[in-house]
Amino acid sequence: MEIIPGIHQVDGVNGNAYIIIRDKLVVIDTGIPGSGKKILSYVRDNLHREPAQVRTVILTHFHADHIGGVQELKKAVPGLKTAIHEADAGYVAGTLPLPHYPGFRGLLLHLFVMLRPSYFQPDILLKDGDRIEGLTCIHIPGHTPGSIGLLDETSKTLFAGDTLRSDGKTIEAAGAGFTLDPVREQESILMLAALDFDLLLAGHGKPYLPKAAVKVREFIGTLPVQH
Repeated sequence: MEIIPGIHQVDGVNGNAYIIIRDKLVVIDTGIPGSGKKILSYVRDNLHREPAQVRTVILTHFHADHIGGVQELKKAVPGLKTAIHEADAGYVAGTLPLPHYPGFRGLLLHLFVMLRPSYFQPDILLKDGDRIEGLTCIHIPGHTPGSIGLLDETSKTLFAGDTLRSDGKTIEAAGAGFTLDPVREQESILMLAALDFDLLLAGHGKPYLPKAAVKVREFIGTLPVQH
């Protein structure tokens, strides 16, 4: 669906995938494994563009419900570039062991390999403040070491990955069971609250607009960290 002119969300990938229309197409996150086909179908059927026009995939973090469609996209689009923060790059490349998630949920995740990525070597390693495809990379560690937000100053849109979540009416932090460092995550939310954006697009849930930054600043009043 089109959220605002030039920004679309692909439904049915169990982890939000977004497409930004530039002179080429930019994909932010790719859903669970198997979602690449849905993204490609959306490009053809809804945008009436060719898959070869997908130039870059930017990943907000390494979890499988965000990187699952990468391999299908890379196979369909030779020359496609993938970008992820340098602190998460080793997880998708298979050079770092996956972190341990505590509790029964963490055990299930490892038993069913739900967080294990289909390994690939990213093309672009991002750092805080980098510019990519007209977006500013904001390093917001906590959910994962290399979690990032992406700020589009032109449309005043923040892509927040799993650091924030919205049902379209309220804003909250991501599920604690999947967050490696809750304290750092809260510090990252404080950082996001200082930005200027009108539309919040998270890794799960629904878009929040207008005045999303105002709502995030209201939310930080509920956080236990000092602010």
